[in-house]
Amino acid sequence: MLLELRTLPDGLAEIVARHLVAADLAMAADDVELAMAHIEAARRRAGRVAAVREAAGVAAYKAGKFPEAISELRTARRMTGSNAFIPMIADCERGLGRPQKALDLIKTTNTKTLDDETRAELLIVGAGARADLGQLDAAVVTLQVPELTKLRPGTARARLQYAYSDFLAQVGRTTEAWEWMERAAASDIDGATDAAERCEEFAGIAFTEEIGSPADPAND
Repeated sequence: MLLELRTLPDGLAEIVARHLVAADLAMAADDVELAMAHIEAARRRAGRVAAVREAAGVAAYKAGKFPEAISELRTARRMTGSNAFIPMIADCERGLGRPQKALDLIKTTNTKTLDDETRAELLIVGAGARADLGQLDAAVVTLQVPELTKLRPGTARARLQYAYSDFLAQVGRTTEAWEWMERAAASDIDGATDAAERCEEFAGIAFTEEIGSPADPAND
């Protein structure tokens, strides 16, 4: 971001940088509207800076303003040539009720150029699009990838395992879902998910099923 802002006059670069920092802080506090206000102020002053358009796209995405997010993220992608925005763009298509369009976008993306975190997010979005189409088994298969265990512990692996667990649960494979949620909790060294709490939920389900089992002496 700093390199991009160097193309602006010094005083303007400082103003834009302050707005972007304020936007980041607002996003961290879940105040999306305030973040978008700061980003809009930056956009008015430096609309040709990719970092500003990216920030606008991310804020719009988190606010659920998907058409705006797609427009801004596509602009940022054209300006930078980066595929890092593809998962969010594809997820916006899902948010607009166009899961097949999301899948078409994913198919045209060269995943070999993506870093681990971006690839993991793209896999999750792809699985979600399959689920949107009612293809739950295909969603599960989409996430049966080496990255489930080969990624280093951290947010990307935790989110991938978490999503895999969710889809396993949706197809009724509860025991496997529990096992993968436990793995997600162990992988989540950054505390990016609620995997640990979800493990407790799975434990409660298993306990309830055990109590209600016909083999339980209390039912005799």
